[in-house]
Amino acid sequence: MTAEGARVLVIEDEALVGMLLEDMLQDIGCQRIELVPRFDEAMQAAEEGDYDLAVLDVNLDGTNSFPIAERLLARKIPLIFATGYGSVGMDPRYAAIPTLQKPFFFDDLQRLVNQVLATR
Repeated sequence: MTAEGARVLVIEDEALVGMLLEDMLQDIGCQRIELVPRFDEAMQAAEEGDYDLAVLDVNLDGTNSFPIAERLLARKIPLIFATGYGSVGMDPRYAAIPTLQKPFFFDDLQRLVNQVLATR
């Protein structure tokens, strides 16, 4: 699968970062992007939504988002973590999950989105 027409769940609590991600994903060719800023809403979207990919902020307003990641992975929805800490601060259980370190560039997001979707 390619990014063209992909359905993406963006879980990000910082409004500006979320809007930036949404714009970048549209520029990559993703078709439907759902932006969710809060943990409870994100968990519900992870349980019920139909997505090709999720971009998940590791820290949602002080709450670790790993339970959301677990739900997405259980449903076989690939994901990319986005964090200011980079892969260094990640839980070792998620070492195989691609991680974008904030701030990131368009090319980095595009590369990871295409890489993750190519394996779907």
